[in-house]
Amino acid sequence: MHNMRTFMQIDLHQSDRRSAILRLLRSAAVRRQGELVDLLKHEGYEVTQSSVSRDLRDLGVLKAGGRYLPPDANQRALDDFGTLRQFVRGVATAGSSLTVLRTTVGAAQSVAIAIDKADWPEIVGTISGDDTIFIATDTAAAQAIVVTRLRELFRV
Repeated sequence: MHNMRTFMQIDLHQSDRRSAILRLLRSAAVRRQGELVDLLKHEGYEVTQSSVSRDLRDLGVLKAGGRYLPPDANQRALDDFGTLRQFVRGVATAGSSLTVLRTTVGAAQSVAIAIDKADWPEIVGTISGDDTIFIATDTAAAQAIVVTRLRELFRV
């Protein structure tokens, strides 16, 4: 029983924290995760940069125009790749199962989230940095499909 209670408390704290994150993002232009950590700590939440990063990813928060946007403020970016087209600079292959997508500085995570949310069956996984996304496929045929789709969607 003690373990279940602890799990429920953690889950409630996470839910409250995530609600606070969305509220803060709707009320102010938050440009850095560290800034969001400070705002949450000021409200009494015990957070780390990694927990905030995880929350932002799980909530579907995107970074565009130099600030974090809650999913309801930028829902089209999750569904309409045209919104993100301006941030994509190029696509290239590395071997037969790795595709490299180049973006403007700071946009890779937002584009990678949109790709992940699209749930393309050919993609095994993505890794994003600041201006680069690695997209893994399990076969050369799957890679060819992904590259064609990316070039059509982002016009690169």
